[in-house]
Amino acid sequence: MQLIYPNKQPEQQILAESEQIGAMTLDEHLPLLIAGDNFDALSILLNSGYCERIDLIYIDPPYNTQQVFTVSEGRTNTISRTGSGTVAYADDLAMADYLEFMRKRLVLMRELLSPCGSIYVHIDSKVGHYLKIIMDEVFGADNFKNDITRVKSNPKNFARRAFGNEKDMVLFYAKNAKKNIFNNITTPLTDEDKTEMFQKVDKQGRRYNTVPVHAPGETQNGETGSLWRGMLPPKGRHWRSPPSELDKLDELGLLEWSKNGVPRIKKFADEHKGKKIQDIWRYKDPAHPIYPTEKNSDMLEMIVAQSSNQNSIVLDCFAGSGTTLWAAQNLHRRWIGIDSSPVAVQAIQERLGLLPYQLAKIS
Repeated sequence: MQLIYPNKQPEQQILAESEQIGAMTLDEHLPLLIAGDNFDALSILLNSGYCERIDLIYIDPPYNTQQVFTVSEGRTNTISRTGSGTVAYADDLAMADYLEFMRKRLVLMRELLSPCGSIYVHIDSKVGHYLKIIMDEVFGADNFKNDITRVKSNPKNFARRAFGNEKDMVLFYAKNAKKNIFNNITTPLTDEDKTEMFQKVDKQGRRYNTVPVHAPGETQNGETGSLWRGMLPPKGRHWRSPPSELDKLDELGLLEWSKNGVPRIKKFADEHKGKKIQDIWRYKDPAHPIYPTEKNSDMLEMIVAQSSNQNSIVLDCFAGSGTTLWAAQNLHRRWIGIDSSPVAVQAIQERLGLLPYQLAKIS
């Protein structure tokens, strides 16, 4: 499935345009911040040896709001959409131009992603559904991982004739859906979670619940399909552990037997590894941003931890306030940031304390 709109270029034409931009000598000792147009900067990276080397891309691109964003100095840094203040960036393309602007850059990002790489595109619902179709086209529908709902703010009470808006969306794709880095980061259980999930309490005061000693799937030729205590696992299931291990659990008091002689394994709250992160995120934006549309730093740290390793390169080519780069640096990843806005470049330099050689400027 593809979107059809005016002036949509063939992919080969985009890649040929990128090749014509050429290469430049880039310091391999990352981090690196590139000041300039991100199509040119992505092209330079591709032409300078970074093809298929980026493990994680996160972008928070313009949302095609038809507004100009400015930064004003007052008691604190504030963000406005008025004619006053210093222009941070303009977000006022025609829809077809905006979609092609994004598609061209997504094509280059795909080429930069490693075979185990992932891309997260943070966007709103006004244009996000169009970008979903474009990303299916560029990355392949089979490589779609999640459409994540992000709760960004408190409920609103605007007078417009519509429901309040307190969410946006994150589109998550892999270069190869079967190979992408995913570290299964979890979130700790709250006290409320522990009370709800582990309703039994043993003599030592430890909260626990129980699970069956068997699990789905039959074992054809193995210990987990054999007799234990004179019993076979139910049809279509197998023992969770070999019979010898089940005996050890019983000796340690880690099996609970019902009045009818049915065993279950005890699982304790204090041994729980945490909850799997779901596709609804609650990360509210900072109250006093240093740059328009600055995103929650905890969210970016989670994304970086989830979809990269310590030897990974993380890229944000709409770097803005530098929150992605900050998260990558905190987690000891290498990173590359790109932005054309002097306001953004200055904010990133100040936030991360970059040295002169870590900034590359392209015209």
